[in-house]
Amino acid sequence: MSANIYVGNLPYEVTNESLHQTFEKFGEVVSAKVINDKRTGRSKGFGFVEMANESNANDAIQGLNGTEMKGRNIKVNIAKPKSY
Repeated sequence: MSANIYVGNLPYEVTNESLHQTFEKFGEVVSAKVINDKRTGRSKGFGFVEMANESNANDAIQGLNGTEMKGRNIKVNIAKPKSY
């Protein structure tokens, strides 16, 4: 079963592709999406990565949470479902 990961405090120049490349070191990445502002098109500084399985997701969280990406320490954890 795949696992969704929240990635916060991303540098604004990070793209879907570079996010994907950062996480694929830990296993198969199903998708990687940087969230952009609908009005300006600029990154909102966070995104989501879907890993193929929970084991890879946990490895990625352990390996990347708090690490530096282009001058910013990123936050990486399991994505919580949206609450309405």
